[in-house]
Amino acid sequence: MKRITITAGDITCPGELADTPCAQAIWAVLPFSRRLQTWGDEIYFPIPVNHGLDSTARELVGSGNLGYWPEGPAFCIFFGPTPISKENEIRAASPVNIIGKIMGDPTVFRTVPPGTMIIVTKQGDE
Repeated sequence: MKRITITAGDITCPGELADTPCAQAIWAVLPFSRRLQTWGDEIYFPIPVNHGLDSTARELVGSGNLGYWPEGPAFCIFFGPTPISKENEIRAASPVNIIGKIMGDPTVFRTVPPGTMIIVTKQGDE
């Protein structure tokens, strides 16, 4: 796993990227910063990576999952229900590649408003 740091406003949270071709493509373009958008309890923002769906792709994700949404293309942070979730599920708008996870409590991102600058950086090349 490759370690990253995600900073949005006053929130800083560590994460790990998986050992998949999609996650490796994202690692290769780090660091990046963008203005984030929210969709329910999901943060997403465009990134300069073009990758198709892979074997990790799914619509139902877990709290703390990091996803790559090819339709954006966007980096996604999931921490709770989205507008199309049913009951207690966390559902992406359409399939996303699971590229990693937040280390710690992902719900800290609930306080981050849309339009906040988000920065994703490498924490060493493992």
